[in-house]
Amino acid sequence: MIMKVVTLGEIMLRLSPEGNHRFVQVDNFDVIWGGGEANVAVSCANYGLDAYFVSKLPKHEIGQAAVNALRRYGVHTDHIARGGDRVGIYY
Repeated sequence: MIMKVVTLGEIMLRLSPEGNHRFVQVDNFDVIWGGGEANVAVSCANYGLDAYFVSKLPKHEIGQAAVNALRRYGVHTDHIARGGDRVGIYY
C-alpha cells in the first residue's frame, strides 16, 4: 500500500548569492525553491510516498518554474491552481 501525503501551502522563491559571496559582490543568483510545505512534499516523494502539493501559482514563467521544481522531485502538482501575479520571494 502506497501512502498518500497532501501538503497545502506557499512555495517560495529564494535568491542566493553564488558561493559564499555577499549580494553586493555578485551579478548572478542561485534560484532555490522551498517553503515548509513544499519541502515536506519533496521529502515525502524522496521516501517513495505519493506526495501532492496544493497551492496557487501564477501562470507566468516564474510560476511554471516553481511547478517544474516540484515535479523534478516527483511531487504531484495537478492540484495547483493557476492565477494571480505574484510568487513569494526571500533572500
